[in-house]
Amino acid sequence: MSAGPVDPVVIAQLGRPYGIKGWVWLQVFTRPVGNIERYRDVYLRDDRGQVQPARIDKLTVHPKGVTAKFDGVEDRSDVERLGRAEILVGREALPPAGPDEFYWRDLIGCEVVHVSGQSFGQVRGMLETGANDVLVVDGDRERLIPFLTDEVIRDVDIGARRLEVDWDPDF
Repeated sequence: MSAGPVDPVVIAQLGRPYGIKGWVWLQVFTRPVGNIERYRDVYLRDDRGQVQPARIDKLTVHPKGVTAKFDGVEDRSDVERLGRAEILVGREALPPAGPDEFYWRDLIGCEVVHVSGQSFGQVRGMLETGANDVLVVDGDRERLIPFLTDEVIRDVDIGARRLEVDWDPDF
């Protein structure tokens, strides 16, 4: 077994088999979904945490999802043996974020502070709503804060693990 990437990022998870020739449906976490096509040399992490290198030979983006064919996976039984493994790449494989763009994984764990200095807590997760992403913040209570740069999010300092927001403290 391989040690895997130093700073692993989950980009997808294996789903059910697709046909009988070793293809598998993927639950893809890249945005847009088609961005998964840039990753071919990946790692698979099974439910026991074991990591092994893998190569995506072919990918097909369908209207209802993405299917993949991995080198050495020849039939439905091979796919079933892989289970619901996660597909990992190293952080260095990700493209740099653009201006006012952030990877969710970099926001999770950051302290969220109101412009007045009041701490709202830490980002526990993110929600994708279609209109905009939403921070899930745990503190004295759970808060859902829209991730709207300039309107709500006043400053993001990933190095300091801190977000400054202009959001009603009572909301």
